[in-house]
Amino acid sequence: MNHMPQLTTNQIAAIVIALVALVIIALIIWAFNRRRTAKLRAQFGPEYDRTVALAGSRSTAESRLAARSERVHKLVIRSLNSGERARYIDEWGRVQAHFVDAPAGAVTEADQLLGDVMAACGYPMGDFEQRAADISVDHPIVTQNYRSAHEIALRRASGRATTEELRRAMIHYRALFEELVGMPDGLDSRPVQVVEERSETTVISPRRRAS
Repeated sequence: MNHMPQLTTNQIAAIVIALVALVIIALIIWAFNRRRTAKLRAQFGPEYDRTVALAGSRSTAESRLAARSERVHKLVIRSLNSGERARYIDEWGRVQAHFVDAPAGAVTEADQLLGDVMAACGYPMGDFEQRAADISVDHPIVTQNYRSAHEIALRRASGRATTEELRRAMIHYRALFEELVGMPDGLDSRPVQVVEERSETTVISPRRRAS
């Protein structure tokens, strides 16, 4: 009858030390991953959940978000100067006023204006998904607005967007526009409103408040 070899005291101690070391390493990895998850959730907000759903796993999504953040932090992103800000705000007012007569055209112009503002801030003008991903690093909340507006713009291109959807697209575009440009105090930032009056569609556009 074979007998199991007896472990010496030193061997038992070595096994215990190895097991404790493995537990400590596992706890360190767990704590690191937990901090990483908390940091990415705080940074990306709803974009975190969206990326996890698309990736199919949290680890894959977090790797993508971390890579996204690293990419944008290598870019030279800047704030607009006062002259640029004033010019873009005036241009936005013109685009929004155009919504009265041509809602679909105004949505297209708003999308183009956002692209101009992003480029001026230093964001690369790649395809839409790359632009949205880049913007989400520093502006995660309004990125959802940007995605929604883009979806409506795509439906508009095929003639499937209603006037109410186009109005929502303008509101979504403006949310990102205001955050990128930095709207000055005193500018009325109420949403675009569409009202039906004598079978005509009218837009109430922002105006400066009386001093």
